[in-house]
Amino acid sequence: MNATHADLSAAFAPVPDTRSRVEAFIATTRFDRPTLVLDTDRVEDQYKALAAGLGHAHIHYAVKANPAPQIIDRLIALGSHFDAASRGEIALCLSRGARPDSISYGNTVKRAEDIAFAHRAGLTLFAADAVEELDKIADNAPGAQVYIRLLVEASGADWPLTRKFGCDPAQAQVLMAHARARGLSPVGLSFHVGSQTRDPAMWAPVLDVVADTWHAARANGFPLDLLNIGGGFPAFYGQAIAHPTNYAAAVIAQVTDRFGAVPRLMAEPGRGLVAEAGAIAAEVLLVSRKSDTDLCRWVYLDIGKFSGLAETIDEAIRYQFATPREGDPTGPCIIAGPSCDSADVLYEKRPIALPETLRAGDRVIIRNAGAYTSSYASVGFNGFPPLDVVVI
Repeated sequence: MNATHADLSAAFAPVPDTRSRVEAFIATTRFDRPTLVLDTDRVEDQYKALAAGLGHAHIHYAVKANPAPQIIDRLIALGSHFDAASRGEIALCLSRGARPDSISYGNTVKRAEDIAFAHRAGLTLFAADAVEELDKIADNAPGAQVYIRLLVEASGADWPLTRKFGCDPAQAQVLMAHARARGLSPVGLSFHVGSQTRDPAMWAPVLDVVADTWHAARANGFPLDLLNIGGGFPAFYGQAIAHPTNYAAAVIAQVTDRFGAVPRLMAEPGRGLVAEAGAIAAEVLLVSRKSDTDLCRWVYLDIGKFSGLAETIDEAIRYQFATPREGDPTGPCIIAGPSCDSADVLYEKRPIALPETLRAGDRVIIRNAGAYTSSYASVGFNGFPPLDVVVI
């Protein structure tokens, strides 16, 4: 932990209770590099809130959102299951005490040796969206249960997950038949509406397509009993969202309307569990204008796209910033990272309003940054240190 405790709290304005532990820690601590501060109590609160709305659905935490061991430990204690994208994530969960039957291998693109590793470790549930992937699973995890991931249209999510993963719904039964012929057990379907789907109503057209595929498969002799609704549960980035319990309940109500009673229902929240549990302590390196007539200032931070803020690509995720100069007049700013790469610009199409008095050396808090920051951080690009993590 590269931090020292010091009383700097007077520089920052009071923060809402929901962020007080993390931001109070940042305000009274000096950091020698960009640092993500996480509050596992907040992760627990979010887990319980989502679980209350999801009902009988099992939460499979998407480990890729934030693989901090302390988060895994807390979720294991709460009874969570896990969605793993790699051998490394499987090994992490097992090393912290997760049961093999609580881990699903949810990546549809897997190395054969990693499938064999998962099978030897006791995992029984694998995702697939192609014949070749089913063959790899059959060869390396004989008799495994598989669920077929469907390709769905964009739902209006801030971070769409279409095209790369899933098969056309018309292909699903072909894959199920192939799985059965290879000795696998095709047990269900999965999909993902897209990360940061802010309104539960956005799920409706996707659920319609998946439900049609589900009922057709069952009518044709595939006794599906597992539905994996994926992630999409949102975090707060400045636009209003429903309370996690209300949001999850609204999604489950739509699922029940279309599918009836599903024996095994899975959800894979990642962002919705951990984003609001963390904030990044950063520093302003430079404030400048490119010309006397430039309407926007350029604000360069000591963290950028290559050190944790990859989700600012296309300005999809709009982080909120707090500075010690709150209350001063503000003006539009283009936000950029520290690297010598021209792509390392965070917000330019829609500038961020920051205090006119902001100067180099000022500390900045990047709020609700607990998801997909430490896991995206590169290892020393341009020689800048990767994002540090402190858990309180």
